[in-house]
Amino acid sequence: MTEKTPDLLRVIVAGALVLLVVHTLGRFIYTPLLPWLVEDGVLSLKQGADVASWNYLGYLLGALLAMRWHRVAQIHTVLPWALAINVLSTLLQTQAESVEALSVLRLINGITNGIVFVQAPSLILEWLARHGRAAASGLVYLGVGVGLLVSSALVAFPAQWLQGADRWWPAFLLSVPLAWWGWRQLAVLDIPAPFVLPKDQGQAPSTRLFDRASTPLFFSYAGAGLGYILPMTFLPMLARLHVEPGSFLIDGSWLLVALATLPAPWIWNKLGARMGDALALRLNYILQLLGVLAVLLLPAAWGVVLCAILVGGTFLGTVLLTQRLARALHPHQGPRLSAALVALYGFTQLTGPWLTAQWLAASGTLQGAFWLGAGALLWGFVWALTVPEKVKE
Repeated sequence: MTEKTPDLLRVIVAGALVLLVVHTLGRFIYTPLLPWLVEDGVLSLKQGADVASWNYLGYLLGALLAMRWHRVAQIHTVLPWALAINVLSTLLQTQAESVEALSVLRLINGITNGIVFVQAPSLILEWLARHGRAAASGLVYLGVGVGLLVSSALVAFPAQWLQGADRWWPAFLLSVPLAWWGWRQLAVLDIPAPFVLPKDQGQAPSTRLFDRASTPLFFSYAGAGLGYILPMTFLPMLARLHVEPGSFLIDGSWLLVALATLPAPWIWNKLGARMGDALALRLNYILQLLGVLAVLLLPAAWGVVLCAILVGGTFLGTVLLTQRLARALHPHQGPRLSAALVALYGFTQLTGPWLTAQWLAASGTLQGAFWLGAGALLWGFVWALTVPEKVKE
């Protein structure tokens, strides 16, 4: 008996929930938590940057592992384990009172996040492409937008009742049912047949990751990784340091990021479909660059607001447009190319918190470190100008 094909909405929701678990409840919730952990005496600001770097190192390692396990059959085996270990690491963080213990757990969390963040969207994109619905792939990233809003609430609402490591409990309690349901839906996706060269073509497609079409995309994405990670890690801390006491932005800057991120995957998915992914990506970089420059050139409150809106409303667009462009350039090695891009993204965003920690240790300001992000996004935009929409025949 033939198993019923999962419906599109259920698959998209399942992928969105899996990304919500690993990328927001597992990863980005650290951003609104950081000011509280500093206030509780668990971390100093420099230690907070170091701990963030361990998580980003893990993300890089996870993406490299996903590059090794890029076949769909391998994804079906590895993905549930990575998802389970990610949730377990969040549980163990509720008991981590030392910087060393938290660093190890954030490393493990990052590794499993990197694996899931590559494998889940890749599995869904391959399934959608098989059923002629690849244009809907960007909707999976709605889970990150919703997750940022959820993570903001999970930190803000119980903030007065929780202390130290206990602040991780809300994230864990919500992660368990979402991860369980999400994987149950993805586990039944059919495995596409291996790529077969058409008979009228005499030469097998290249397995090179870097060629004239894809190399500009890699260089561009490197700038994106370094450019967005500074506001996505330190914006709430920057607001606490520079905004007037009592301002809504002290606790509300992350909420603005979350609200801006919420519709972003749908918007950029639509823009890419209408104007072309390559052109939409260039517009995306311009808006994201303006967001980082706002922190540097405008008064503190206005800068924080515009940075939250413009960066929050664009960074997921960068991801989904880049991933879709990559598959259009090399459809025969989609998951592998996706993993390579995320690995590069992971490496460049790893350098952001590390360079920030070094800058702070040398008596630099947190605001001054954002110039690095602006330069990286300008780099990304320049390379995006040379990315083709598809490989010329």
